[in-house]
Amino acid sequence: MTEPGPRTAPSRVRADIAHNARVWNYWLGGRDNYSVDRVVGDRVTGLYPSIGEVARADRAFLGRVVRHLAGDAGVGQFLDIGTGLPTVDNTHEVAQHTAPDARVVYVDNDPIVLAHARSLLSSSPEGATEYIDADARDPERILRAAGHTLDLRRPVAVMMLGILNFVLDTGEARGIVTTLMDALPPGSHLVLTHPTLELGGEGNEAAMHFWNENATPPITARSRAEFASFLDGLDLLEPGIVSCSRWRAGASGPEVAQFGAVGRKP
Repeated sequence: MTEPGPRTAPSRVRADIAHNARVWNYWLGGRDNYSVDRVVGDRVTGLYPSIGEVARADRAFLGRVVRHLAGDAGVGQFLDIGTGLPTVDNTHEVAQHTAPDARVVYVDNDPIVLAHARSLLSSSPEGATEYIDADARDPERILRAAGHTLDLRRPVAVMMLGILNFVLDTGEARGIVTTLMDALPPGSHLVLTHPTLELGGEGNEAAMHFWNENATPPITARSRAEFASFLDGLDLLEPGIVSCSRWRAGASGPEVAQFGAVGRKP
């Protein structure tokens, strides 16, 4: 009997090494993962017990941000880079619940995510949802492809949640952000989350070391100053750079070691 795992997975998927999209799906309670993902996910949890809280806080942050941008801010277009596997309250679902005519483009280069493109492509009748098979390191290609669905002359919210941490060189990561935001008009927004060893995340160092030896792609944490550099030239929305669990969520929840921020292009 074949073990439960990602449905209709392409032949190029490797089931012998843990992959971020599948492990993240496991931490969020999903079923689209393999035993190797669960083994690594459990080991990381043993080294850093709050990783599940980080995953859930990151997902909740996405919902709060998208509701604000699609509602109060009036942003009707979203470019979600590093989509990951669909779970609940995906970007297009939240955006189109708030603004039915919202247009959403997802970007990922994971073959498992590609296999799930159909479930991602559901859309409200008034809006649009599209998927691009592309690497975050190729922002020019992303912009060209996104332009078929989004009007890049109008404001776009660029969502990069937990993706720049897989671009190990900080200069390269800043270059990706700069290329994307330079191509978009004033009123566009940049939405970021990123793991850190600050905010009580010192214990994550051993977990990241284990991850980089046993899973893919490799990951890095960044300081507040490094994270802030991705938002240079943008106007930070209140409350600025905080734990993603605390962004417009009050102070009742636990603080997690994951920065969250939203910047608006002036």
